[in-house]
This record gives sequence, structure tokens and C-alpha cells, in this order.
Amino acid sequence: MTDPGQRLRSSLAADQAASSGADFDSPIAMEALRATRVLHAANQEPFPAPGRIRVITIANQKGGVGKTTSAVNLGVALSLYGLRTLVIDLDPQGNTSTALGVDHTVGTPSIYDALVGDHSLSEVVHPTTASPLLHCVPATIDLAGAEIELVSVVAREYRLRRSIEAYLYSLPADQRPHYVLVDCPPSLGLLTLNALVAGDEVLIPIQCEYYALEGLGQLLNNIDLVRQHLNPGIAVRTILLTMYDGRTKLADQVAEEVRKHFGDLVLNAVIPRNVRVSEAPGYGQSVLTYDPGSRGSTSYVEAARELAERGVSLPPLSAPPAPGGPPTTPMNAVSVAPRAFADTDAATVPVPPSSEERA
Repeated sequence: MTDPGQRLRSSLAADQAASSGADFDSPIAMEALRATRVLHAANQEPFPAPGRIRVITIANQKGGVGKTTSAVNLGVALSLYGLRTLVIDLDPQGNTSTALGVDHTVGTPSIYDALVGDHSLSEVVHPTTASPLLHCVPATIDLAGAEIELVSVVAREYRLRRSIEAYLYSLPADQRPHYVLVDCPPSLGLLTLNALVAGDEVLIPIQCEYYALEGLGQLLNNIDLVRQHLNPGIAVRTILLTMYDGRTKLADQVAEEVRKHFGDLVLNAVIPRNVRVSEAPGYGQSVLTYDPGSRGSTSYVEAARELAERGVSLPPLSAPPAPGGPPTTPMNAVSVAPRAFADTDAATVPVPPSSEERA
């Protein structure tokens, strides 16, 4: 396994050695330089904009694998480097809202009001302090009852999708987000189903431990069912390795197995175990704003950069949006979020072998 900071160290040395002659082998010098790059992101070359609006569902039914942490820090990184980003907190625990410093106490306009009530998404979008380009739709504890309340609702699986469509069409073209990141709860219930129906692609964070692989087959099967019956454009597009501990052979083995099965879907950037990543939400911040020089911050910036670079190859917007009001055509038929890979078979994504098969 490649050291997660090796590529960054090489690029920093190449960029700066000629002018400063700094000693990049010094941990203090490296951390200071990393912090400078993040803090002054606006003065650097921005990340490339995608060919279309990317609606990314961040899902994994196993808890504690880094879904919320990844949604928060990828969102902040993308926005700091010039891309308009909307993060939707679909977890009743509201941890994404906490990390972005957005109020999510009872009574706060939230995603619950858009799913169950009669609010539009534009009424429940809140700004964040991390970046003027980053907005968040918070989740309150009311969302815990949404799955029961939605049972009797017609087309309940499409509630989030229609809210996002209407929101995107309500904005001028130059104000629409480049990225919509949906943070799912650690389950495969109706909330996660709404997120899968609403998304164009799925990003799966995988913790570098064996248990993280065991439930992956079930998640992939559910994504395949959604693709067949509800959302033809959805498929796994990105795998992010999280909580990598370079001191253990297990982390290397899990990372190697994931790369073997998923190939190019796995980002080269790896998120290491880093205490700063865990501390940041306690201060209502992402790790990029809490400790921009930390390895966790650097790794998420690299992951976001790679995610953005992959988005460049997506087909460009082809048709102007419908004038006024919510859309009347599917998202794959318009320029807001066309399904760029609708003809790709998600079933071709390999499933890690079971313990019996390994034996």
C-alpha cells in the first residue's frame, strides 16, 4: 500500500523546492506547507468543474465507516477549491449538520420538512461557515419517524429526487451546485432508498477492516435492484478507503482486496486514521478548517481533487433547463443532472467473496 501522503509530499517538493529550498522531510515544515495550501485554497488553481451536476449518494449500511466524515470533508474540500456544493444530511442523528455548524434542533427547517411536509428544498437549505460555496440541508430528530410516515405516501421512493429536481430548476444556471452529496443513515431502509433513487452515482466509504467487507455484497445487491426497478442511472462509481492504519498488516490486506475486486473505482487517495478528523466535529468544523495541516485534511483534499478530476470526463450539459417551475421530465432527460452512465450495468461491479468462498 502506498503511503497516503507520499504523492502529496512529492508534489509539494516539486512545486516549492526551486523557490524555497525547504526541508520537506521535516514534519513541521510539511504540516505548515499543507496548512498553507488548504488555508489559501482560494488563491490556488480551482478543482475542475464536472461536465454535469453530480448527485452522489454516500452509502454503506455498516455504521462507523466514515460516511458522515467523508460527506462533510469532501463537501468542504470541493467548496474551498471553487465548486458549489450542497450537502444533504439524511441521517436522523444529524452528525453532518453538527460537523458543518448548522443548527439541527427540533423545529429547525430540515430535510424532514421536504420529505414529509410541504416545504421545498430551497426553504430548508442553510449556509455554512466553512465556505460561501457550501450549503447544507440539516436533519433533525424528526427524521427518525419519516420512514413510518412515508409508508402510505404515493411514490414515497421519489420524494427526495423530486425535491432535488425542483430545487435545481428553481436556481439560475450559474448558481446551481456542481455537487450534491447525500449522507445516508447506516441502514438500508426507506431513507437510504430515497437517496439511491435520487442519486446519479454511489460513493461507498470502506473502513480498512475485515467487517467492513462482509455487508458489502448486500449493499451492492440493493443498488442493483434500485437500478433495475427505480433508477436506471444509479451505479457504484467511487470507493473510498477510510481509517487506514499503516501500522497493521490487516489494513494493507483489506485495501489490497478492495482494489483487486473494484479496480479503478477505488480512489488512489486513502484516508488514514487521524485523531484530528475525530476531534473536528466537536468544534462544529470539518478537519480542513479545524486543522488544515493534518494528514486527515491533506488526504480528504486529495480525495476531493481526484473525485473532481474524474467528473471532468462526464458528458457536458446538452439542453437548456425547462423555463420556470419544477421539471416535468426525468433527470436523465434534462441538463440539470443527466444520467451519464445509464447504460452501464451495475451488476458488473464485483462482489467480495464470502468467508466460505475464501475457505
